[in-house]
Amino acid sequence: MSTIHSLTLSQITDLHHLYRSQWWTRDRTLDETRSLVEHSSLIVGFADARGHLVAFARVLSDFTIKALIFDLIIDESHRHKGLGKALLQTILNHPRLSRIRHFELYCLPEMAPYYESIGFQELNHELILMRKDRK
Repeated sequence: MSTIHSLTLSQITDLHHLYRSQWWTRDRTLDETRSLVEHSSLIVGFADARGHLVAFARVLSDFTIKALIFDLIIDESHRHKGLGKALLQTILNHPRLSRIRHFELYCLPEMAPYYESIGFQELNHELILMRKDRK
């Protein structure tokens, strides 16, 4: 397994296939996938021996105070092998993020114990996630 910090066109297609397999990313187009990779502050992935992308996460950051981790996704056939934890450790230890005070992410309630085991903690219950759609 090799660590990658940029994706080839083929790996962007691999990522799009990973996105299409999950309810929370299923509606993303290949063009949107290409764009979000290009405009993320940092990306981390793992590729198998053939160069296929099997794990991915991306970060949006100001490189000083905050880094927000998005889209941590593992190919179903590679789950339960520690790749998620390894992706997070790669992000948390990345030299470009060494000044970050707060790493944050969103997760479903059932995933909270997993992220807590890596050192994340739930923020104040008074915070509200808000969204405005452009539709």
